[in-house]
Amino acid sequence: MAAALLPAAPATADAGPAAPHLDAVEQALRQVSPGLEGRVWERTGGNTLDASAAGGGDWLLQTPGCWGDATCADRPGTRRLLAKMTENISRARGTVDISTLAPFPNGAFQDAVVAGLKASAASGHKLKVRVLVGAAPIYHLNVIPSKYRDELVGRLGKDAANVTLNVASMTTSKTAFSWNHSKLLVVDGRSVITGGINNWKDDYLDTSHPVSDVDLALSGPAAASAGKYLDELWSWTCRNKNNIASVWFASSNGAGCMPSLARDAAPVTPSGDVPVIAVGGLGVGIQRNDPTSAFRPTLPSASDTKCGVGLHDNTNADRDYDTVNPEESALRALISSADRHIEISQQDLNATCPPLPRYDIRTYDALAAKLADGVKVRIVVSDPANRGAVGSGGYSQIKSLAEISDTLRDRIALLTGDQGSARTAMCSNLQLASFRSSSSPKWADGHPYAQHHKLISVDGSAFYIGSKNLYPAWLQDFGYVVESPAAAKQLDTQLLAPQWQYSKASATVDYERGICQG
Repeated sequence: MAAALLPAAPATADAGPAAPHLDAVEQALRQVSPGLEGRVWERTGGNTLDASAAGGGDWLLQTPGCWGDATCADRPGTRRLLAKMTENISRARGTVDISTLAPFPNGAFQDAVVAGLKASAASGHKLKVRVLVGAAPIYHLNVIPSKYRDELVGRLGKDAANVTLNVASMTTSKTAFSWNHSKLLVVDGRSVITGGINNWKDDYLDTSHPVSDVDLALSGPAAASAGKYLDELWSWTCRNKNNIASVWFASSNGAGCMPSLARDAAPVTPSGDVPVIAVGGLGVGIQRNDPTSAFRPTLPSASDTKCGVGLHDNTNADRDYDTVNPEESALRALISSADRHIEISQQDLNATCPPLPRYDIRTYDALAAKLADGVKVRIVVSDPANRGAVGSGGYSQIKSLAEISDTLRDRIALLTGDQGSARTAMCSNLQLASFRSSSSPKWADGHPYAQHHKLISVDGSAFYIGSKNLYPAWLQDFGYVVESPAAAKQLDTQLLAPQWQYSKASATVDYERGICQG
């Protein structure tokens, strides 16, 4: 059991309306990672969810957004995402920060970046632009920053003179499988798009079976928080740019490495009323621990989290890792803050084992405690038919939904004392299904539906959208915990409700219909 939490610090004056879920998350972060506040995590008020019209819901950026259509002939969500990328970048006056998983943006994603940069640069603005990708060793040997720089400069043409580029590919630890996995577009520290969407045409655009994914767009002080986080990643990248085993770096216009775009920017004036916690993680290899942390947990154990020979278990057995990856504590705290219901939409809850541990024990225990207390929990994950070999890019890591329900039942049994009462608690409160976006069990081309969401919603009030998976993965990730009942309602209407409408046909556990295969 974890050490007792410290009292929550008073909310800052600009933190906005009452936000009990954010308070719970902030309390956990102040205990675990106090020294990373303002660098890796930060609570702000005065933010606006960045819709095309005041009060609108298209701050929620979904791909492909073709609910109910197995042919996915029309993709309004994808169109909105690409247009928003261009719009935000075109408004740049000083800086643009792009962060993603390798490879570099391509296809219409790259078109959106180029169009935005050209529009801004053509207006006479002198831009500093950083493009950072995380690279898995071996698999991304052909991801070459100088090649991407040359392509981007060529497409910018004469406008390239007004754009100073830093382009880098980085891996912070080969042995711990740690590299950048955040997906961010930050403009002037004032607007941000972030979530799970990779800028890959082959998976998202030029295919008849596109990956279903989600980002959010916001403006305000929380966008500056994202810039500060990227400064942390770029500081490490700049320090290691001469170590070709860790970093490949290229620049334009004779520029050196730029580690501090956010620190050099002017403060952002609050313009809205949405309270947000920005929270990321440093993975393995950037910083060993938070020396100011008094966090001394009793770490959990389980007999089935390893599969033969595995790596050191950072997720379940390393306090120092916890202190520099506050997002993991944040997501557990968000789940534990729920009183009535939890919706989880993820690629998976379980990792590729080996080499990684099978699951995050504390996440499962947080869910088990809620189920035992009668809180309704809905979990939708990617269809296991997407499962691929390690490193193959498959969009599932489990063979069966039973891997999730069996683990949940076993963890509940540790609370209730026996398997029978655990099964009753699970069957009475859980909904578990694999993702579908239409009444057809597969896309029209015969491929299974792939879901890449990293989404948690609680009590119709607060939610997380970012790049952090709930299964063990020791990467650099980033996302936002937002508390806004109005926005949570839009999230439910536009994503969670249609998702369940179509996915419930695949449910193996559904308390509403008396289904319980477990």
